[in-house]
Amino acid sequence: MNSKLSVATDRRNLLRMGSGGLASIALQAMLQADSKETAGAQQPWQAPDGLPHRKPAATSVIWLFMNGGVSHVESFDPKPELTRHAGKTIAETPFADVQSPEKLRLARVTVINDANGQQRNRLFPLQTGFRNYGQSGLQFSDWVPHIGSCADELAVVRSMYTTDDNHGAQTQFHSGRHNLDGTFPTLGAWVHYGLGSLNDNLPQFVSIGRREYWNARDGHYLGPEHDAVPLRIDPQKPLDFAKPAADLSGDYQRLGFDLVGRLNRLRSEDYPADSALEARIRAYELAYRMQMSVPEAISFEDETESILKLYGIDQPATRDFGMQMLAARRLVERGVRFIQVQHGAGGAGAWDAHGGLRANHERNFLAVDQPIAGLLKDLRQRGLLESTLVLFATEFGRTPGTQGADGRDHHIYGFSVWMAGGGIRGGLVHGATDEIGFHAVADRHYVTDIHATILHQLGLSSRRLELPDRKRLEIDHGEPIHQIIS
Repeated sequence: MNSKLSVATDRRNLLRMGSGGLASIALQAMLQADSKETAGAQQPWQAPDGLPHRKPAATSVIWLFMNGGVSHVESFDPKPELTRHAGKTIAETPFADVQSPEKLRLARVTVINDANGQQRNRLFPLQTGFRNYGQSGLQFSDWVPHIGSCADELAVVRSMYTTDDNHGAQTQFHSGRHNLDGTFPTLGAWVHYGLGSLNDNLPQFVSIGRREYWNARDGHYLGPEHDAVPLRIDPQKPLDFAKPAADLSGDYQRLGFDLVGRLNRLRSEDYPADSALEARIRAYELAYRMQMSVPEAISFEDETESILKLYGIDQPATRDFGMQMLAARRLVERGVRFIQVQHGAGGAGAWDAHGGLRANHERNFLAVDQPIAGLLKDLRQRGLLESTLVLFATEFGRTPGTQGADGRDHHIYGFSVWMAGGGIRGGLVHGATDEIGFHAVADRHYVTDIHATILHQLGLSSRRLELPDRKRLEIDHGEPIHQIIS
C-alpha cells in the first residue's frame, strides 16, 4: 500500500477513536490537507490536471439558509393576480389549467369545501406590497427594503423546484438528494473535499446556527472530516473544548504545547513508523492554533460603531443575526472557505407559515433583512464581494392558495433563491413561475443546478469529484446556470 495512503487511513482511525474535542476538529482539517498531499500520489478522485479544475471566480461561499420555507410570492416573485383573484378557486380564474386536480393534491395545495361539497382551492391575497429597487428595477417585497437596496448586486432565480414536500427538503437543498434516498454529502462537504485550505489556523467549513437532526451532518460517505465545524458567535466559547480548562495565559499554554510536542517527537524517534502518533502531534498543534485564532475571528472589539450599526447589531430585532453576518464577513476575511448559516431552525423551521403568514414573515424578514444587506455592503466596500459568493435560499416556497384563515402550505413546484458576488451577474432575474406562482415555467432548475453554479465559480466540477467506488447519479450533479454568470 502507498505509505501516504496508509498514513491517511491511520489518521482516519485516530479520528474515529477520538471523535470529541478540539483536537478532533483540528484533525478534520489536517485530514483534508492530507488529501491534497496525497493528490500527487494519484488519489483516485483527483482530476488529471489537478484541483481546482478551472480558474476560480470565487474563493469563498456564504450560504444563507432560511429554515421552514420562505413564501416566494411575498418576497422575490410578486404575483398581483393573487390579490386580484383573492377568494376565488383556481378553477374560477383565467389560470385554471395550471395543474390537474391530481397534481394539485401532489403539490399539497390546501383545499376548502364549497357549499356543494366540492373541494376547491381559494387564492390567498398578497400580504405585503412590492416595489422596484435599484437601477435594475427589480421588484421585491416591502418586507426587504435593505436587501432591495442591494438589488443591483443580486441574480434572482425565480424558477426553482424540488421533490420533498416536507422539511426533509432542507437536507435535499443541501445535498441534492431526497431523504428517502439515504444520506449524501452536502455541497459544503464536496467543496471542503475538493479544495485546499486558505488559512491553516481556522476550520475551512463552518456552520453557524442550529441544525435539525435530519440535516445535522455533511460528510456522510466522504467521511466525518468533511463535516462542518459548528461555531457559536461567542468569543468565550466559540467551539466545544476550545478554551483551556484552567485559566492559562497564551504564553503559558504555548509552553505546555511546546513541551508536549517535544516529548511526542522524542517518542516518535523511538517509533518512527507510528503514523497515529505523528497525526496526534499535528492535530494538537493545529488545535492550539485554532484555539488562538477562532475567538479572535468572531470578536467584534475592533469593529467600528458604524459597522455594528450597518449589521443592525445595535437593535434587538436584528442583533443576533447581525452578529452572525458580521462573523461571516470576518471569517471570509481570514480565509474560511465555506460558511453555512441557518436561520430559524427549530422543529419545521421558523419560516413555516401555515397560519399567520403576515406576522410570521414580517418578524423573520425584520430579523434578517438589514443584516444580510449589511453583509453585502460590507463585503463590497472591502473588496471581498468579487471573491465571495453569497446565496440566499430556503427549502421550498409556499402555495398560492390559502391554508386555514391566513397561511400558506409547503410548495415544491416553484420558488425563488438569489445569489450575489463571486462572479455572479447582478441586477437580473432568471426564470419565471406562472401568473399565480404555482409552477416554474421558464428555465426550471432543480436544486443541484445551484450546487453546480457554486462549484463552477469555485473552479470545480462535481463530475470530476466522483469516487471510483461510489457512482453518483445525474441528479447529483446539475448544470451551472450560465445565464447569471459574468
